[in-house]
Amino acid sequence: MTPDPSLNVLNKPLALCGTDPVTGFFRDGHCNTCTQDQGSHTVCAVMTAEFLAYSKYVGNDLSTPRPEFGFVGLNPGDPWCLCASRFLQAADEGCGPQVHLAATHLRALDVIPLEVLRAHATDADPAA
Repeated sequence: MTPDPSLNVLNKPLALCGTDPVTGFFRDGHCNTCTQDQGSHTVCAVMTAEFLAYSKYVGNDLSTPRPEFGFVGLNPGDPWCLCASRFLQAADEGCGPQVHLAATHLRALDVIPLEVLRAHATDADPAA
């Protein structure tokens, strides 16, 4: 698998999303993507209790550890490369998590308008 160019939604070099736990389609801490990434794991989102509860409710449990897959489960405050469509679904429902624009891959714009991402940008995000 060959990653797409590592550019963020602002067309600048993609920043690190998170390494504790390690995130990303390639498990390199970045929201890099490629053709094989059918879920478009491109949005660097900061987990909230509300979003984790919503995600579990709609069938995408990110909070329960799955040791058989090396997944520790996410907690509020954890950064995670979220599927673009899952982010958009949560945003449409009013519980979209905050986003680090500098660490959100350019390909997220294939699914999510930049205005929606900007509306969820964190204050700590220097790209906001």
